[in-house]
Amino acid sequence: MPTPSPTALPIRRLTHRDLTACADLSEDRGWPREEHKWGLLLSAGKGYGIDDPDGGLVSACVVTEYGPHGRPALAAVGMVLVAERHARQGIGRRLMRHIVSLMGTTPLTLHATPNGRPLYEELGFKTTGRAEMVQGHFTPGQPASGVATRAATAEDLTAILRLDEEVFGVDRTHVIIRLPAFADQLRVAEDAGRIVGFAAAWPNMDTHVVGPLIARDTETAKALLASLAAGTERPLRTDIDVRHEELLEWAKSRGMESVAFNTVLTHGVPELPGDWRRRFAPLTVAAG
Repeated sequence: MPTPSPTALPIRRLTHRDLTACADLSEDRGWPREEHKWGLLLSAGKGYGIDDPDGGLVSACVVTEYGPHGRPALAAVGMVLVAERHARQGIGRRLMRHIVSLMGTTPLTLHATPNGRPLYEELGFKTTGRAEMVQGHFTPGQPASGVATRAATAEDLTAILRLDEEVFGVDRTHVIIRLPAFADQLRVAEDAGRIVGFAAAWPNMDTHVVGPLIARDTETAKALLASLAAGTERPLRTDIDVRHEELLEWAKSRGMESVAFNTVLTHGVPELPGDWRRRFAPLTVAAG
């Protein structure tokens, strides 16, 4: 019996049992394996993929829904990958059409690489912003400001969730409550006993990724970033909204370098909800 064409193979839900296959797929496309991140995404979101009859995955992606359970107000699409041996056969387009159809009227967002952007635009996604990835060993300087930061405690979680929903614009409790276990550091910024920002640094291969980075203003974002840098010897990496020019310039003056740009796209909504002025970096570009 002939092997079916990859374009005709069924799309199925992925589970944690597929974590190694997802990491293999990342590696196949020249990406880091990122098992730690895949584990979070498959726990907090919904993975979709196509099995390769010869073993492994032909394609995969993850959708992370935010808002009321069963009635999401926003969904982030990420980790859209097609195995090199099956590239340029329309498989990524088929998978994305499936996701767009499956999500119906739910607004979607994603961060697109320059290579992926034309496909998403073809599917009706519109550009709403850009993010610049910076990476490097952070060099401490004079304290950026008098903003006080400290390690977050369990008692801070309610305030963190409240601030996150206010800034992100949609409830993402099911993701944020995973941060204490997922991240190596979770810190808050305080003013007169009130939490005015928070940030996490989580391990990804040989770096620590800073995200999310939520802060009252740029000085608070600087203080959080510097405090996370002080807690690791690894290079830092983060994806900063390009509208935050001052933070980007400051990070580069402290030893971080521009690595890449991603385009922020939305589908079904003209722009992202929330307050971008206080949203400096996503948890990960795969989940917003």
